[in-house]
Amino acid sequence: MGMTQHAEPAVTTPPASGPGKVKDGRTAERPLAIRLLARPEVGVFLGAVAVWVFFLIAAPPVREGSSMATILYQSSTIGIMALPVALLMIGGEFDLSAGVAVITSALTASMFAFQLTLNVWAGVFVALLVSLAIGFLNGWLVVKTGLPSFLITLGTFLILQGANLAVTKLVTDNVATDDISNMDGFDQAKKVFASSFEVGGVEIKITIVYWLVFAALATWVLLRTKYGNWIFAVGGNKDSARAVGVPVTFTKISLFMLVGFGAWFVGMHNLFSFNTVQSGEGVGQELIYISAAVIGGCLLTGGAGSAIGPVFGAFMFGMVQQGIVFANWNPDWFKAFLGVMLLGAVLINLWVSRTATRR
Repeated sequence: MGMTQHAEPAVTTPPASGPGKVKDGRTAERPLAIRLLARPEVGVFLGAVAVWVFFLIAAPPVREGSSMATILYQSSTIGIMALPVALLMIGGEFDLSAGVAVITSALTASMFAFQLTLNVWAGVFVALLVSLAIGFLNGWLVVKTGLPSFLITLGTFLILQGANLAVTKLVTDNVATDDISNMDGFDQAKKVFASSFEVGGVEIKITIVYWLVFAALATWVLLRTKYGNWIFAVGGNKDSARAVGVPVTFTKISLFMLVGFGAWFVGMHNLFSFNTVQSGEGVGQELIYISAAVIGGCLLTGGAGSAIGPVFGAFMFGMVQQGIVFANWNPDWFKAFLGVMLLGAVLINLWVSRTATRR
């Protein structure tokens, strides 16, 4: 898969070329190794390999197939959300409500179906509508007010965090939802969102398949469709993009709604994996998703990034989270690893940005 990740104008005119064109020092092509290293996903791929090899040596249980399946499962639950968050970042925006929105979606599906004694699929579809509505509201407010998405989604984060706890206690008299495992439609929904299958005697969670499929789809959209071109354009310079006919409002709002879709999907996985949801969960997860995207090569300034980079970024998170457990280390060190990886990724991104623009 080709991985050109820097903002491109929506309408381009290729320069004339011909056999008689003379190259000078300004147009000389850089060596292949330099061009490969300038790709953001190459850096995170090498980093993911280094982390994997490190824990293969430091934590012998990691060498077992079942352990790798656990690591990939942990990575997939992060990676499924990191993908739309990465696309939104390429489009030049943030969503700090992404982590809490996952729990909002799960709470909505559970309480709607349980309190009205409906088939759980009714709750699933209502939760989808609520998640898309939250994404639409975030995008609409960002576009219409011109305020930074950081401020808009910080407000949404606080609203959802408070509403999750208050509404859950009001409806259930508890901080968690009721068990819905005996309700109609639960078994079918569990097969869709939280099932598993065996490969060579190793249990593989279905979320790993969804994660890879979504990553392939996001890569195709970014690199092979007009909508992908719009994402790079609005993230690079929205005024220039609008001037050449890119629908900036539609693109930005749809990207926020895509994050809402991701929150719904992960929320349904959580609900049908554990049958119940704690209303206080999800806080802090938004930083994990954003960090996976940044480590994966998405620039904080927008206009550059890829879908495959966050896949490796999420794998690094899953590897570190589970690797610390398999190595019998104090899990408190995870945050320290997180900080080191994030700082390293920011420095690499800075180098990539300067390399890509250097003539």
